Amino acid sequence: MRWLLLTLLIVSALEIGVFLWIGGLIGPLWVVLLIFLTGISGIMLAKQQGIEAWNRARISMNSGEPPTEYIIDGICIFIGAVFLFTPGFVTDIVGFMLVIPWTRSMFKNSIRKLIMKMSGKSTIIYRRW
Repeated sequence: MRWLLLTLLIVSALEIGVFLWIGGLIGPLWVVLLIFLTGISGIMLAKQQGIEAWNRARISMNSGEPPTEYIIDGICIFIGAVFLFTPGFVTDIVGFMLVIPWTRSMFKNSIRKLIMKMSGKSTIIYRRW
């Protein structure tokens, strides 16, 4: 929990610094327009990629295969969409990296390891209904 608070403080300070720096270069109105533009385009891209991952997972399940890779894709897309919805340039860069398929692979192994670590500690409980 301590790391999460520290991370939020550092990211917030970094975002404010980037806002001021870019605002000094291009002006505050352009910064606001860029934030709206990246947010809207990012959410549209995340929606499209999410639907695509959902359809691939459904096809995988219909053919009797586990959709593990597509579930991890969905987690990356969801986290990326949250970052894209958050105003800021740093979070937008990370969000786009999580949503775009070519750069998403850099994060997938870390998320897979985190899920395995959490399931090994019994923090993830699977119950069959």
